[in-house]
Amino acid sequence: MKQGLQLKFSQNLSLTPQLQQAIKLLQLSTLELNQEIDLLMQTNPLLERGDDGEDEYGNATDNSEDEVTLNTTSNDGNVAETPQGDELNNDFDVDIPNSDFSESKHELIQTESAEFEQNTTDYSADFSDDYDEFSNGSLWDENRTPSDDDSDFKQQETLQISLRAHLLSQLKLMPLSERDQTLALLLVDSINEDGYLEESLEDIVEQMPLELEMEVLELKTALRHIQNLDPVGVGARNLSECLLLQLELLPENTPHLALAKLTAKHYLPALGTRDFAKLRKELSCDEATLKCVQQLIAGLNPRPGNAFSIIGSEHYIQHEVIIKKVKGIWIASLNEAVIPKLKINQLYASILKRNRDSSNQYLQSQMQEAKWMIKNIQQRFSTILRVSQAITDRQRNFLEYGEVAMRPLVLREIAEELDLHESTISRVTNNKYMLTPRGIFELKYFFGSSVATDTGGTCSATAIRALIKQLIDQENPKKPYSDNQITDLLAKQGIVVARRTIAKYRESLNIAPASLRKTL
Repeated sequence: MKQGLQLKFSQNLSLTPQLQQAIKLLQLSTLELNQEIDLLMQTNPLLERGDDGEDEYGNATDNSEDEVTLNTTSNDGNVAETPQGDELNNDFDVDIPNSDFSESKHELIQTESAEFEQNTTDYSADFSDDYDEFSNGSLWDENRTPSDDDSDFKQQETLQISLRAHLLSQLKLMPLSERDQTLALLLVDSINEDGYLEESLEDIVEQMPLELEMEVLELKTALRHIQNLDPVGVGARNLSECLLLQLELLPENTPHLALAKLTAKHYLPALGTRDFAKLRKELSCDEATLKCVQQLIAGLNPRPGNAFSIIGSEHYIQHEVIIKKVKGIWIASLNEAVIPKLKINQLYASILKRNRDSSNQYLQSQMQEAKWMIKNIQQRFSTILRVSQAITDRQRNFLEYGEVAMRPLVLREIAEELDLHESTISRVTNNKYMLTPRGIFELKYFFGSSVATDTGGTCSATAIRALIKQLIDQENPKKPYSDNQITDLLAKQGIVVARRTIAKYRESLNIAPASLRKTL
């Protein structure tokens, strides 16, 4: 053994702080991005919010004549090729003119749009002058003023009370003794959010101290007081009692009220399983009468407390991309409203400019951090726009004809076209939304698995779900399609799908099985 020196060469990947920040910002939603910016602004005095018409250094810019900016160029600077119609049709009989599509798109982008420069210093440029029809929510009315648009999206503060508070406010107005008030309050605390009494009266009595000398009869009386309160049906111990409480308040001359009460009391399981033959026999009625009874019960509220449910957390969606058809071509543009306007604080920047000694090392590091933040946010929206345009080019059949024309798409296709990693595409499409004429969709919505057809092509799983929903909407309510029948109908259209796959897709659409869809 001896000591010695060796020279070894190796390669490894090092994530710089700037790259780590860029990756982090890319996967954040719009709300999370604004929270991250606010957090950084609290610790970095050189970063602040800018105004429209200012660059990152607070200098005035004239962008009033700028058009919507796009980035549709490939790595070599040429316009990215767009798949032709044969690739997009995917076994659907859709006739889309594709002649000179790439040339017309290239001409449109050259004449109608300015290229979105990833390294431009003017971050607060106006990205959507030509798309006011979609901006700020004014989707269909071009005559609305900006103030009107803003007022539409201001959340109105509403006073929403809980079911417990609503019941207690009514109990205070009732001429009850102090003991009855106490017992009613005890029962209100046992009512769940749906309005049902979760515990039995016997269990409640057993849990009470013996010195209270509480009896089940007293609780029944107090429960009766609660069941007379609003909403109708509150305080019921089961679904049958809830429906009966609501039927009791209907006028006596309501058609088939007696049969509805009898059904709610004894035959709810048969009604739930659509066993109409058994119901007609038990109620001794014809099909028309049974249909009226079914409609009467269906009009009742099985969860009377839902109207007072307070949502613990609200999820807001803000779209980053706007899709619009311009001269027959679908174009993606950024939503200016969600792009943060950031700039460097001029006071601190001037101090650094005058004094460049080592004593200002803290400000210099903060200046570098602020520049990184502005550049990474710019890069984030540039990547989102590129990915959105690539998705739009592949899913224009969906934009034209709906879900049935959705084509299969995987992350790898977009990654190869844009020369990005699949993980980057995954981060971009997560919690990012696109506004289209057909609604707002998450970017991940446009990706889906494919199912082979008997003609050798493929069909998107989203398109199959749309076809299943379409078939069920058109079925005979008296004889709904079973999963096997839906499988056979799709097979006639050239789409071979297993029955269990049909069942899985049907459940994902919240569609009941055939036995529960049957109506009179």
